[in-house]
Amino acid sequence: MANIQTLDPSASPLDYYGWELRRQREAHNLKQGQLGDIIFCTGSLIGQIETTRKLPTRDFSERVDAALGTDGVFSRLVGLVLRSQLPTWFQPYADMEARAAYISTYQAQLVYGLLQTEEYARAVLATGMPDDLEGLLAARMERQRILEREQPPLAWAILDEAVLHRPIGGHDVMRKQLQRLLDFTDQRWMRIQVLPFTAGEHASLAGSFTTMRFGDDPDVVYTEDVISGHMTASPDTVREASLRYAHLQAAALSVEDSAALITRVMEERYGDRSRPEERAVA
Repeated sequence: MANIQTLDPSASPLDYYGWELRRQREAHNLKQGQLGDIIFCTGSLIGQIETTRKLPTRDFSERVDAALGTDGVFSRLVGLVLRSQLPTWFQPYADMEARAAYISTYQAQLVYGLLQTEEYARAVLATGMPDDLEGLLAARMERQRILEREQPPLAWAILDEAVLHRPIGGHDVMRKQLQRLLDFTDQRWMRIQVLPFTAGEHASLAGSFTTMRFGDDPDVVYTEDVISGHMTASPDTVREASLRYAHLQAAALSVEDSAALITRVMEERYGDRSRPEERAVA
C-alpha cells in the first residue's frame, strides 16, 4: 500500500494533489474521517485520494476548498490532475484546444470530444481497452469545461452523417447524445452541420481534422492516426485545411437542416421503443 509520506509532490499533479490534501487536512487538525464527515464522503475516500489510489473529482475539490477555506486551491489543482490523465501524446493538443479562440473540426467517425455525453465518451474510450478508463473519462469531461467559460471559443463542427447512425454505446446512449447535439443549437458560439450521405465524394475522404485559431499565434491543424496525434502550423497545411473545410461547409446541410436531420435520426432510429406485447394490444 502506498504511504503518503513517500509521495514526491513534484512527481506529478496527482502526487502533488494528494500531498497537499494531506498537508492541509493535518494543518486543520482533522482526521480523514472527520474531513469526510464535513464534505459528505468517507474517510476511506480521503485516504485513497491522499495516496493517489483514486482521482479527485471537481465536486470533491470544491467541497474541500469550502471546508478548509483554501481559496480555490484544490479547484484549480484538479484541472491539472485530470488533464494529466490524458495520453501523453494528446496533452499538447488539449493545451492548445484550451487556448484556442476558434475551433473548426470535421469528424468522419465520432462526435467531437467536446460535444460528447459522458455515456458516449465512456463507450468510445472503452474500445481502446485502457488501464484507467475512469481517469480518461474524467479528463475528457474536464476538457469540456472550456465550453462553460463566460467567453468560450467559437466552434464549428461538421459531422459526417455516419456519426449519427453508428450506435456507439447502444440505443439510449445515442438518443441522449443526439439530443445533446441539438441542445447546442441555441448557443450562438457553436454551429453544427451534418455532411449527408448524398454529398458523395467530398473534400476530406481521407479522414477527420481540426483547425484551431488563436489571438496572436499561428493557426494549427491537428489530425490523428491509430495510435497518436499530429499538430502542425505549416502555412501550406493550414491553407490546404482551410480550403478543404470551406468545401465541406458548402457540401454540408445548413445548420437548420442539420438540426432537422439529427432530430429525424434521433426519433426514427433511436426513438422510444414499445414492447412487442404493447404494440400487439394496440
